[in-house]
Amino acid sequence: MELELRNISVTLSNKKILKFINLKVEDGEFISLLGASGCGKSTLLKTIAGLIDQDEGSVVLGGNIIDKTPAHKRRTVIVFQDLRLFPHMTVAENISFPLKMLGIDKNGRRKEAINLLGKVKLKGYEDTHVDKMSGGQIQRVALARALAAKPMVLLLDESFSSLDINLRKDMQELVLELQREYKITTILVTHDQEEALTMSNRIAFMHNGQIEQYDTPENIFKKPINTIVADYFSKGT
Repeated sequence: MELELRNISVTLSNKKILKFINLKVEDGEFISLLGASGCGKSTLLKTIAGLIDQDEGSVVLGGNIIDKTPAHKRRTVIVFQDLRLFPHMTVAENISFPLKMLGIDKNGRRKEAINLLGKVKLKGYEDTHVDKMSGGQIQRVALARALAAKPMVLLLDESFSSLDINLRKDMQELVLELQREYKITTILVTHDQEEALTMSNRIAFMHNGQIEQYDTPENIFKKPINTIVADYFSKGT
């Protein structure tokens, strides 16, 4: 689903966090929001999801303005860094939760949960409690739960940052594999240059609440539009 942000501005605690953000993400595209901590990446993601209200501008999904659509009805599903799974539930119950919200019956929910567990390479774990699982496994459950919600846009808020390098690479590969299979428009928030450069069709480099450059990984790395972008990549931040 095509996503467009038109002149988005956000103020939190009397501080301007986002300043007239314009961004267009094509249907099925994978983009990254890249930049140092505090530049507004996560705030922008939460604004798209409907968790934060903008002062100005509009979020447009599939040609429709969704500013007044509540978060749980937007089909813009966000996977947070802390994952927010239910520890008292089994894996299947966690994945089934958004399916229940979609009105799918109990048998249908379990069948789809097991199917999604196969997709994230956790076949046979449906009756395991999430508090008995490793960090990497929990990441996969969170991804399966996000896919269960049938998102039009998948939003990843530094979802891999707590993993060690090997697990992180595995998750990156899995996300790209599933993103291409499901053809989901996806936005990743990251401050990891390599992650953005290797995963994305395009990168929106953010600084001080604005998008400085929105371009292909190759262009943004080799042809920075200004010294702000150039300095960031030269430092290997």
